Amino acid sequence: MSRLRIRDVDPFSPLFGYVRPGWTLVSVNEQPVEDEIDFRYKISEDRISIVFANPDDEELEFEFEDIDAVTLGLTLDDRKIKLCKNDCIFCFILQQPPGMRRTLYLKDEDYRLSFTHGNFITLSNTSDSDLERIVEQKLSPLYISVHATDDTLRRCMLRNERLAPIVPRIKYLTDNGITVHTQAVLCPEINDGAYAEQTIRDLAALHPGVESLAVVPVGLTRYRDGLAKLRPYRPDEARRVVAQVEAIQQDLLAELGTRFVWPADEFYTIADLDFPGESTYEHTPQFENGIGMCREFITGWHRRKRWLRDIQTDRRILMLTGTSAYPFLSRHCLPYLRDQLGLRVDLHAVTNRFWGETVTVSGLLTGQDLLRHARQHESKFDLLILPPNCTNDEDLFLDNLTLTQFRQALKKPVVIGHYNLADTIREAVASDSAVVAA
Repeated sequence: MSRLRIRDVDPFSPLFGYVRPGWTLVSVNEQPVEDEIDFRYKISEDRISIVFANPDDEELEFEFEDIDAVTLGLTLDDRKIKLCKNDCIFCFILQQPPGMRRTLYLKDEDYRLSFTHGNFITLSNTSDSDLERIVEQKLSPLYISVHATDDTLRRCMLRNERLAPIVPRIKYLTDNGITVHTQAVLCPEINDGAYAEQTIRDLAALHPGVESLAVVPVGLTRYRDGLAKLRPYRPDEARRVVAQVEAIQQDLLAELGTRFVWPADEFYTIADLDFPGESTYEHTPQFENGIGMCREFITGWHRRKRWLRDIQTDRRILMLTGTSAYPFLSRHCLPYLRDQLGLRVDLHAVTNRFWGETVTVSGLLTGQDLLRHARQHESKFDLLILPPNCTNDEDLFLDNLTLTQFRQALKKPVVIGHYNLADTIREAVASDSAVVAA
């Protein structure tokens, strides 16, 4: 097994001055170390012995008692990410053009990232020894993409004939104390209907080990040449999915004390249905997967909008969003901003020309689409507010356009909003430069 390279040593580490960047980690208590997670697990014993090697392969041993990874202060070059070997009929990675952020082309299928970052995996390249390690090191919770518990259908959808049956693998994890959150990406007339009900029931039978299930509509871009023939959900079909899942929720609430399964917010927007009440989402176990985000936004808006009563500005404000969020934003927020506060605010839905009109969420709007729309209406606003999820932590849009380049091209104040719209409006109006942190 190859060794882990030391990238950095914290100046406050007891190893500082003894171990240097470029050295390698040989072993902990005479056991090789696979990655950062394995390292943290193996140094959790009361007494440990760590062996390092310098570039000349000379080894140096240190012994510690009751020490943790933070105190040791080592930054390790971790193992390469395990990549997905499936060829899913709905894979979003395969539906992207060149020129995007590099990370968007990474098809990860790594249980370690599922544990540390909440990434969904299929367990397709998770070996039996990996499962044993997950249990031994208590890597919980994990996030697993199931899509269908009918194994023949699942193999067809993932186009991988070597897939092991999914329910026994999940049961092994849950029987050994691992909490699992699951998702099913539904494709019209493929894994919905009776197949979806079977998937929900099979996974609910593993509750509480399987804690939740998200039902998500397939996302399709215009870059699908040579890919499987799929189509998006129609409103009437989305309404049937929501009705089916909500009926099962009531059964499971009586049986298990939890609704267990939730349709993604996008199903409600496609169906043009009101979102359920806040309590319906319980403790929102899959919030980051688009379950309950819209309800949280609406609830937060109604709780905080009174903070804006003293707002005064003559600036004309334009807010941009995706076509899926436009209906509830215009229904819940605009009337108050305009009629109650008298603000000169407008809201526009931006068509996603980059990926295609079937991609409707604001988080997949590119800088060029947002900029093009803003330029078309630049005579009608003085201040532009962009969605909170259209840039990353480095202020980079999906198409590698920077926020600085966006502002320079538009030559008008631009704000990246908060998920809390009341905070966004207040800070934007109060800021002389109209540059608000995301």
